[in-house]
Amino acid sequence: MATAPESPAPRPLTPVSRVLRLCLHALLFGLLALAAGRAVTDSAPEAGWVVAACAVLAAVYAGGVLAPSVHRSPRAGAVWLAGLGAAWAGLLVLSPDGLWIAFPLYFLELHLLRLRWGIAAVAVTACAAIGGFLAHAQSGAVSPGAFLGPLLGGAVAVATVLGYQALYRESERRRELIEELIATRAELAAAERNAGILAERERLAREIHDTLAQGLSSIQLLLRAAERSLAEVGPADPRAAALAHIAQAREAAQENLAEARRFVRALTPPDLEHGSLAAALERLCTAAPGPRVRFCLSGPPRVLPTPYEVALLRIAQSALANVVRHARADRAEITLTFMDASVTLDIVDDGTGFDPSSAPSGEGGFGLPAMRSRAETLGGLFTVESAPGQGTAVAVTLPLPLEAS
Repeated sequence: MATAPESPAPRPLTPVSRVLRLCLHALLFGLLALAAGRAVTDSAPEAGWVVAACAVLAAVYAGGVLAPSVHRSPRAGAVWLAGLGAAWAGLLVLSPDGLWIAFPLYFLELHLLRLRWGIAAVAVTACAAIGGFLAHAQSGAVSPGAFLGPLLGGAVAVATVLGYQALYRESERRRELIEELIATRAELAAAERNAGILAERERLAREIHDTLAQGLSSIQLLLRAAERSLAEVGPADPRAAALAHIAQAREAAQENLAEARRFVRALTPPDLEHGSLAAALERLCTAAPGPRVRFCLSGPPRVLPTPYEVALLRIAQSALANVVRHARADRAEITLTFMDASVTLDIVDDGTGFDPSSAPSGEGGFGLPAMRSRAETLGGLFTVESAPGQGTAVAVTLPLPLEAS
């Protein structure tokens, strides 16, 4: 029956609240029926008046239960309690059995009034019950129970209501915590989805930059070389050189087509599907247009996890593409070194060099950040050493996993 301690505003009924209300209704009507029945069976002179007082009290109670305003308005609830109190006082004057009605009245007062007013009303009701019993008691028949009964009943009612309110508040706090937890989990799931989307976008950006963009750039360079060969006038036949450049451009286009299809199928790079990382790097050096590129392998090779091989190959492709487009180098060298606990990839050229702290790398400056991101994603170290006129050295070191070391 009891709800908030300081506010009489109604709250949605829970199954427990409904059961408590039904029990309170049954208790009050049962006590009224018992009082009326005792008056009739005892053939008391005022039996008719007692039955009438019980009927009036039952009617006032039923009217308040059925009136919605009693539960919505504190003023209407107080007026209803005053009417119940008046009807109960009349019954108490007529019969000492009216004392029993005090117990359900305690709960009504604590439910409809603010806590401090409810406790005061309980105290007044207990005093009225004691006074009514004393008024009907014969001389010498008064016992301590006449005082302790109503007082203990009031104390039990107050303790019960306060305990229920504490449990209700705790239940509400747990419900709010559960709702907050559900909302937080939903937000976390959304954040994880967004993070996954961003990570996938970054991965695709790196893949496109290191494969399709680099391949298209190579095709462009080869076609320009073919164009220059055709434009040359001399004793040598320019068509042979142009055809060689066109053939290389066609091969690059085929490789980029395979890379595009790989994006759709989410497979490993074609260069790694049918060979080792060292073989893929050697083919990369052989097919690179522009400067002479040499590949060196140091240390006993071992099988690396696919993410390691993909990262090293992509970094080599991106770094070599920068050498071809920007360095104006005559020679370059790619070195793959296997050590006890790590694998290192070095790309060195003798080109013009640049200032790593200020100059962008790759188209739009995406090359170096993409290479660094690939290395750091696998817990590796990425470094760039360069200066104007002194060439460039790019190095990436990846720690070997336990099963590969």
